Amino acid sequence: MQTHDIIVIGASAGGVETLIEIVRNLPEDLPAAVFVVVHVPANSATVLPTVLTRAGKLPANHAVTREPIRRGRIYVAPPDRHLLVKDGHVLLGRGPKENSARPAVDPLFRTAARAYGRRVIGVILSGSLDDGTVGLDVIKHVGGIAIVQDPENALFPGMPRSAVENVAVDHVVPAAEIAPLLVRLSQEPVTGNGKVHMSDELKQEADLAELDERELQSNDRPGTPSEFACPECHGVLFELSEKQLIRFRCRTGHAYTAESLMSEQGDNLEAAMWTAMTALKERSVLAQRLAERARGRGHDMTARLFDEQARDADAQASLIRQAMLAATAGTRGGPVPSEGQAENDPRYDDTRDNERGRNETRGGNGAGKTAARTKSRTSTKKHGKRSR
Repeated sequence: MQTHDIIVIGASAGGVETLIEIVRNLPEDLPAAVFVVVHVPANSATVLPTVLTRAGKLPANHAVTREPIRRGRIYVAPPDRHLLVKDGHVLLGRGPKENSARPAVDPLFRTAARAYGRRVIGVILSGSLDDGTVGLDVIKHVGGIAIVQDPENALFPGMPRSAVENVAVDHVVPAAEIAPLLVRLSQEPVTGNGKVHMSDELKQEADLAELDERELQSNDRPGTPSEFACPECHGVLFELSEKQLIRFRCRTGHAYTAESLMSEQGDNLEAAMWTAMTALKERSVLAQRLAERARGRGHDMTARLFDEQARDADAQASLIRQAMLAATAGTRGGPVPSEGQAENDPRYDDTRDNERGRNETRGGNGAGKTAARTKSRTSTKKHGKRSR
């Protein structure tokens, strides 16, 4: 008898605490294998497997390519590698980033659904943006079960909210109720007969995460060409529309949801503005030096031309600075400060916000305590039911 013995979990910012709580309440005889992706920087030294092993009764380790899948074990994605589930074993892939992350949640969910179909349980925990939504929808497509942490109970509700709004979620529950639910579902028999069909497009996307040579060299890409360029490699993005989900993938294989693409475009725009402002400041300094040199040699007309170029460069740099300050003030809902006000007002110091944003978007190390609000509700939502 087949049961729901493949559990895949995706988390980002604020998700480690919830993950620890779940693992702490899983029994040592859990009749399922658990696979975990948490967004971490590529060069970070993560001790998540050690933390999870100490927290609960199940051994946790970084996954190793072609390692057999065994029940009662936790397989954690290492930094800068996609964790992929195959029939009977795991793979680590250095395929294209998805939603600007590697490891990403979608490749784990997609490959687990391809290999095990109805036996898969997908779980989305706290995190920013919407990684995991597409993969959770694939799990539902093949007959698996979708569980989402209650967005009101998540420290960062972006990922859970996106899943609830776009996927026919089976259970929306607070963190404290996820482990008991997983234990119960892992013991229930799989319903439905026959092999679940997965489209060629979904299979192709799963192969891209493995850096499959045949798929990388193929000229056939799902979707239609869009007017957008890939933020990572600057190739054309192909648009794929599924139900209410809009997402993009380039020929190389980089994948984005609409929300993650907009976030990446914002990061690139800010970087471009900083680069432009730096270049203009350097132009101003160089023009001033040339003006001083010309003036010292008695070439007053040439000096005035260089002075004018320096003033123009300063004025253009000031315009870019004002645009960046306007964007900062706009996110806070406040008035746009003058340049002098901004320099002396700590409210417009972006250092802390930039660091927090990087942790949210890239996943950071999941620091932060789980939100205190853990009330359980039984009202039915549009796309899912709340389990008590």
